[in-house]
Amino acid sequence: MFHSVGTPLTWGLFLFGFFVLLALDLGVFNRKPHRVSMREALRWSVVWVSLSLAFNAYVYYAFGEEKALEFLSAYLIEEALSVDNIFVFVVLFRYMRVPAEYLHRVLFAGILGALILRGVFIGVGLALIETIRWSLYIFGALLIFTGLRLLVSGEGGEPGEGKKDNFVKRKAEQWLRVTKDFEGPRFFITRDGKRYATTLFVTLLMVETADVVFAIDSIPAIFGITTDPFIVFTSNMCAVMGLRSMFFLLENVIDRFHLLKYGLGLVLSFVGTKMVLGMGLGAWLPEIHIPIKISLLVVAGLIGGSILLSLLFPPRHVPTKH
Repeated sequence: MFHSVGTPLTWGLFLFGFFVLLALDLGVFNRKPHRVSMREALRWSVVWVSLSLAFNAYVYYAFGEEKALEFLSAYLIEEALSVDNIFVFVVLFRYMRVPAEYLHRVLFAGILGALILRGVFIGVGLALIETIRWSLYIFGALLIFTGLRLLVSGEGGEPGEGKKDNFVKRKAEQWLRVTKDFEGPRFFITRDGKRYATTLFVTLLMVETADVVFAIDSIPAIFGITTDPFIVFTSNMCAVMGLRSMFFLLENVIDRFHLLKYGLGLVLSFVGTKMVLGMGLGAWLPEIHIPIKISLLVVAGLIGGSILLSLLFPPRHVPTKH
């Protein structure tokens, strides 16, 4: 089994605090559907980032600098990939014409689903690495391939406004009774004694599909930083929890980060290469381990640099909202 700094007590305390925050978010602060303002989004973004950095400080004091740097690197990668995820969500919501007051609900439900799916992905991925060590080569090759594709085309493998979106929507309408319009913030309604899925539920399915595609890239990327189950899980959960507030903060300016995909492509390619070098290539190449401090500097530099260049050299045409 992988060595983990997480004890049953630390796992229990993290999960307890995590679910308390979820309950407060859904049951107290955001119980009623409403349009999220920029000020509210900024406030909650600061809250989630501050809580994540506070947990990072706990990791530093409890487990040492190495684990703290692993957490911070993994968290930074996941947050950067989440920004790309936000771009896809913006496209999906514009495509489905979701009313602004319902966005919070579908995002919250989508994030709950993402947390469960990512927990499963992390468990399966770590079990696969433990059982078949050379599967790290596959994860590394996947990251390098995805990174190069981003660099060449500037496009990810995520569902956009095209065929994959329409496929999910078509299949949902084929297999389920679906209403022709939104029915308030509800995902299901009963009409004439029959159960219907609403258009909001179809939107939720599309969001979950997009997140599954992103998880295929983001979770192996974190494995390239660390295989400690506690660090992998907690960094992923902390990043995903801030995704909803970050969406409302960035939805109107996300199109301006047009160079971010290239920065992410370089990050994924770097992490994939780091993963393969760490395994070595038998007699052809000895194992080469890149220190976590260098990895953190490279990741932060690539992400920060691509965002800065996007702002310094804005796109010639910024798409307008539909």
